[in-house]
Amino acid sequence: MLQKLTINNYALIDNLEIGFDSGLNILTGETGAGKSIILGALSLILGQRAESKYFFNQQKKCVIEGTFKISGFHLADFFEDNDLDYESETVLRREISADGKSRAFVNDTPVNLTALKQLGEKLIDIHSQHATLEINDPDFQLLVVDSVARHSDLLFDYQTKFKAYKKSLSKLNQLIAENDKAKADLDYFQFQFDELEKGELVADEQELLEQELNTLNNAEEIKRALLNANYLLQDGEAAALLQLKEAGQALGSIEKYNPALAELHQRISSTIIELKDIAAEIDAIEQHTFVDEARAEEVNNRLSMIYNLQKKHRVNTIPELLQIQEELSDKVQQALFGDEAIEKLQKQIAADKAELEKLATKLSANRQKAIPDIEKQVLATLAEMGMGNSSLKIEQHTTPPPPPKGGTDSPKAILTATGIDNIKFLFSANKGHALAEMSKVASGGELSRLMLSIKSIVAQYTALPTIIFDEIDTGVSGEVANKVGVIMERLAQNLQVITITHLPQIASKGQSHYFVYKDDSEAATFTRIKQLNNDERVLEIAKMLSGDKPGESALQNARELLSV
Repeated sequence: MLQKLTINNYALIDNLEIGFDSGLNILTGETGAGKSIILGALSLILGQRAESKYFFNQQKKCVIEGTFKISGFHLADFFEDNDLDYESETVLRREISADGKSRAFVNDTPVNLTALKQLGEKLIDIHSQHATLEINDPDFQLLVVDSVARHSDLLFDYQTKFKAYKKSLSKLNQLIAENDKAKADLDYFQFQFDELEKGELVADEQELLEQELNTLNNAEEIKRALLNANYLLQDGEAAALLQLKEAGQALGSIEKYNPALAELHQRISSTIIELKDIAAEIDAIEQHTFVDEARAEEVNNRLSMIYNLQKKHRVNTIPELLQIQEELSDKVQQALFGDEAIEKLQKQIAADKAELEKLATKLSANRQKAIPDIEKQVLATLAEMGMGNSSLKIEQHTTPPPPPKGGTDSPKAILTATGIDNIKFLFSANKGHALAEMSKVASGGELSRLMLSIKSIVAQYTALPTIIFDEIDTGVSGEVANKVGVIMERLAQNLQVITITHLPQIASKGQSHYFVYKDDSEAATFTRIKQLNNDERVLEIAKMLSGDKPGESALQNARELLSV
């Protein structure tokens, strides 16, 4: 529901704010007062293109903002899909700068015009007798039938399973393509896998081997340095351990004279123990260090094999080679056992399809039951609005299957996102004329009344967006105009209706009445709007009945229309 519309700097509007009610809202005013300008501004927050030449002030930007109450329209998924914050009271805003640059926002989050238009179409339906009507859209016609069929839960269940079914089909096609490729490349993958598997690679062995090879290649130098270090620590005439022992003895002889000397003597004793441990480890390492050309060649060959594999597969580490080995194993398994996976998925898809066909058949049966009721209600409503000679037929066909190849058995209908049905509305507004698609046999005014009758029925069963009728009453008058107003009043019991009209019979049915007028009291002309109170409504409808200076009879007629 559109709660509030704010327009700044658009055409004849400098600053305008309108608050709408939930029922039937009436907009009246003289031709050229600006009613269509208001609709033009509204269309901007519905994603329509904008041009700066329509600005009231070329030095300022144009800002249009609409506040909508959207609870009950099941739009949470749309907001999630577009990464938007869902609010039950949502604000759509459009800003167009003087140089023509445009920005759009939903709840202060920037969006592109496509997203704005998609959301706008779910919130507002602007309907004029000259517009291309959604009534000719097969999706809308199917929506009408589904609404009256009252099987939203069944349809949601079908559509959820259909999405999963389509994903499975996509996965199957991908699996088949991968399987075919895997089979074609099996020998190559198997060779590469065998080569890696034969290597018996261990994740951290490369670093250990490189360290070992470095030790083997420098064994003589290492052994020589270790022997020298051991000599200096404990074997030489001036060995470090001997000198430390003498120093300790010297301190030990005098430590009784000074407590600090006892501590130093203890530290030297600890150092001697540590150096003995070091010397022992040096000796052990030296004993196990020797030149081993055979082992060096073995390690070198192992490393060469690793380096060659890394170069071949363009990686630098053994873990990367092991990852490639695992991937090759998967590809080999795919080639060897892919047919089994495909067969399993095909069986699942067949079962899913069978379930979908059952659901689609139920949907089709429900639609078939609903169609006669729709035809009856629409024609009855049209008769109320002076179109008693109209005919309506809703055709229901299954989605056309491909022609059979060879045999005589007809293939099953094709499953689509909505089931197996094609719905087509055929209409004639005049007695004796053949039924045809509505756009070909009905005038703008007739289509408008037809749309009004259809939506008045659909609104009883499902939440519809706000509908705006832009002078669809052209060509009707008298009692027919009164009936059109009654239908609008009935429609507004289930959704918000905003109607621009020149007919007093329709204007009198409104829950709220807004008067659009030009204000030229200042240096420039402005479009203004105000909500009329009861007395002002009586006067406005009286003017619509008899002119600018209505007499008492016109005023009395206006009171009777308004029941005041």
